[in-house]
Amino acid sequence: MSEEARAPRIKNRAPAAIQITAEQLLREAQERQIGPKRKPKQRIESLEELDDYRARKRTEFEDAIRRLRGNMAAWMRYATWEAQQGQMDRCRSVFERALDVNPYYVPLWLRYAEQELKLRNINHARNLFDRAVAILPRIDQLWYKYVHVEELLGNIGGTREIFERWMSWEPEERAWNAYIAFESRYHEFERASAVWERAVTCHPEPRLWIRWAKYEEDRGELDKARNVFHMALDFYGESEEALERAQSVFTAFAKMETRQTEYDRARMIYKYALERIPRSKSEGIYTSYTRFEKQFGNIKGVEDTVTQKRRLQYEEEIENSATPGNYDIWFDYARLEEESFRSLVEEGAPESLLVSARDKVRDVYERAVALVPPAEEKRLWRRYIFLWLRYALFEEQDVHDLDRAKEIYAAAVTIVPHRVFTFAKLWLAYAKFEIRRLDLPVARKILGTAVGLAPKHKLFSGYIELELALKEFDRVRKLYEKALEWDPSASSTWVKYAELEQNLYDLDRARGIYELGLRQAEMEHGGLDMPEVLWKAYIDFEFGEREMERVDALYERLLEKTGHVKVWISYALGKMAAVIALEEDEDAEAEDEGELERVQTAEVQAVRMEAHAAAARLTREVFERGNKSLQEQGLKEERVVLLEAWKAFESEHGDESSVSLVQEKMPRVMKKRREMPGGDGLMEEYYDLVFPEEEAQSKPASKLLQLAHAWAAQKDSTGA
Repeated sequence: MSEEARAPRIKNRAPAAIQITAEQLLREAQERQIGPKRKPKQRIESLEELDDYRARKRTEFEDAIRRLRGNMAAWMRYATWEAQQGQMDRCRSVFERALDVNPYYVPLWLRYAEQELKLRNINHARNLFDRAVAILPRIDQLWYKYVHVEELLGNIGGTREIFERWMSWEPEERAWNAYIAFESRYHEFERASAVWERAVTCHPEPRLWIRWAKYEEDRGELDKARNVFHMALDFYGESEEALERAQSVFTAFAKMETRQTEYDRARMIYKYALERIPRSKSEGIYTSYTRFEKQFGNIKGVEDTVTQKRRLQYEEEIENSATPGNYDIWFDYARLEEESFRSLVEEGAPESLLVSARDKVRDVYERAVALVPPAEEKRLWRRYIFLWLRYALFEEQDVHDLDRAKEIYAAAVTIVPHRVFTFAKLWLAYAKFEIRRLDLPVARKILGTAVGLAPKHKLFSGYIELELALKEFDRVRKLYEKALEWDPSASSTWVKYAELEQNLYDLDRARGIYELGLRQAEMEHGGLDMPEVLWKAYIDFEFGEREMERVDALYERLLEKTGHVKVWISYALGKMAAVIALEEDEDAEAEDEGELERVQTAEVQAVRMEAHAAAARLTREVFERGNKSLQEQGLKEERVVLLEAWKAFESEHGDESSVSLVQEKMPRVMKKRREMPGGDGLMEEYYDLVFPEEEAQSKPASKLLQLAHAWAAQKDSTGA
């Protein structure tokens, strides 16, 4: 390879002194860009110039359609221009040439006809529409325009003939509606009825039959409306699928008779349909029938039509259910019977009807609770237990039979295998029932049995809430002690117990409980489920009591056990929070005494400034300790979190110098390489956090590398 063919060697790879950005290049290109060319305006002052202009434009249009013969938009622009020039013969010629190219382009026909109508060439427009619908008989838009033009011209007979030609193609439903609306506008109701009959023959949909009947009803032809419904039902037939499809027809027929106050006719229609349509597919008719009976029937009719039908449906579902423990069906069944009973109560039904409805509800619940889950698995018992609870609530709230409700609760707690699992909701509901009966000893006995037989956190919580409501604090203490004996690892229980003593202003007892909880956390075979919750609650308690020395002592104890970054941050920020809290207490006390001016003096504010400065120094000391501790442990991400919190503190309570000192401690993100595990010599890149003190250790090596680079550059410049 020759020296000339070889690419020149670039010795100086340093960037240029003046950099040109992409934005600058684009801006210069925009400035140098020549604006779009505009066609000059031309004023035509003579016939010769006009002829030249027209010839030139026609040449342009002809060239355009020659290049793109199938571009209908270009043809229409050409024709429109000729019309604007008053050259209608040429305009027609262009349109006809375009139709030779594509006679199936609907906008072309519409534009052609519109142009003729603008010039009042009615016969030309008629001929165009006639040609268009002959070529495109399935395009409803052309027919709509055609009949609209003829109707505007007052040619009613011609419009009707066009409609008849249109309907012979059996168009969509909207076209038939347009024909019916046309005949109705000119009061040709018999003709409209005939169109309706043809329409439902073409589109035998239920909604069309219903609309036809409503049309006849609105013009007072009730007998004809009834005949329409009979025709519809005869058309669909007596098969199950046909009757299901005709549900809306039955409903509309019955509603029409209802509007005409023919209630017996409407009721017979509903019953006829319900007897022939399957129960699972007649929900809509049942809804309408129910509403009808509520408005125009009696209580017995509602019971017979709604409840009985749905009752049979539920019985069928229960029989056909693959799993006998499908309690959802029983819930719906019981809800049906309960609603029936409540409606009878609201309507003031006789006692015999009420007793019958009550017995039906009880029968459903008794049959349901008799289906005990086949295995002792809690997931199988959840829905089952709710059946017992619903049963007891019905007897208590609806029937007001408290003795029977108590028997239900007692039977429910007996049937549950409490040694395997239990349901706190059941025990608590039983106890609350006894409280509503004002039998407190029995309620306590029930809850005591529950916590002794099958203790759970929810049971203890419910029992404690009861005793707290009764202000029985000694009982509450005993319950907390029993709960901790049962599960000493529950941090929430320790916290709630201590909060109780705090609310009772027994601070020493509260501290003792917190200390016992911390001892439990330190036990080898004990421990807590969430010790951080207990520590936080203890610290918050001492902070609330403004025992700042105790707060610091707790933080120090906690740091001996864990050096988590959140503990360091909370400890540091707590220094300033303590000063602010004491100031707020002082302000509140002064405001209560009416001496707010006393704490607003310059001397007091100066003292507060000194306190703030001292708290800031203590906060910085804690942050410094935390940073050093995390550094020793090699926790880089945690150090970044701590430094960010420190920086935020300095931004709020420090100055620019203090913020910059913290900023100097922030690490840099560097890309490094390391050998991948496996020993194959493969390297991988990763990102690492490099703190300033780490950089300082490697600084001598980096200075030596810089000197080496400088020596190499000097050698190249001298040509060595």
